Amino acid sequence: MIRLQRFAKLLCTASMLWAMTAVSLAEERELVPVAQRSPSARTLLLGVGRTGQLDTYLSPMEYTGLQLNFLLQTERMTRMARRHISFQSTLQGAFTKTDNPASSAKYWGGRLAYDAGWHYHYSPLPHLDLKGGGLVGADLGFLYNDRNGNNPAQGRFSIDLSLSAGASYDFGIPLGHRHGQPRRLPMRLSYQADLPMLGMMFCPEFGESYYEISRRGVGHDLICAHPGNSLSLRQLLTLDFRLKRVTWRLGYLCDIRQSNARSLKYHDVSHSFMIGFVRHFQLMKSPSPDLPQRGGE
Repeated sequence: MIRLQRFAKLLCTASMLWAMTAVSLAEERELVPVAQRSPSARTLLLGVGRTGQLDTYLSPMEYTGLQLNFLLQTERMTRMARRHISFQSTLQGAFTKTDNPASSAKYWGGRLAYDAGWHYHYSPLPHLDLKGGGLVGADLGFLYNDRNGNNPAQGRFSIDLSLSAGASYDFGIPLGHRHGQPRRLPMRLSYQADLPMLGMMFCPEFGESYYEISRRGVGHDLICAHPGNSLSLRQLLTLDFRLKRVTWRLGYLCDIRQSNARSLKYHDVSHSFMIGFVRHFQLMKSPSPDLPQRGGE
């Protein structure tokens, strides 16, 4: 928890410094065109990993087990700010099956989340792309305990505004020579972190049953969410490489969702290995002469 708070403060500080630096550099000189980016890229990732879940509304113990998830992401460059602003949307889903320490009870869970927003890109070096911006998202999920008689399930719902920052670096691995020409395997290493800053979440009171919630209305249990009571973080590290004209993507997803409000504690901390592919789409219009496009995509 302390490490996550330190990381959140560091991300906020870095985002503000990045924004001020980007504005000042934009005023001083022409920004380096981001030649590495194609106008639109769509990604499909499938993953498997481990998760640890705690929900004191259902049980005081932490449950651990398997998580299966998917991630659909679209990113495209817009015409705003001389095509230095991209629009990104992400659909994320997960299914979990976890056990308590004694393996005497199970959690069955599901989650579906969607977020979208804009990033401002800046390239200080030809192969390095930095980006920062904001996202608006919604998260819907449930957790079911197969042993509880009263209150066997818990619903999750939240909407939030998030800070988002990332970087990508293009490089190649030498593969020798062919017909006297050097061969390289093109690769791209990317990282993105998303930190919810302000929003609203569903949180029942301690001991409140769903029958009572249905009589009083859900609005009574919607509270303000902020890093003080629901410090969360999503990090995605990926590696792209091209084989047989297909761009493959390997990734590591660390997703931390947690809250501490109304005498109830909740966390869902997952670590997943992801694999999938990326499809690049080129606009039919002729590219701007000062924004060269990368060949082969």
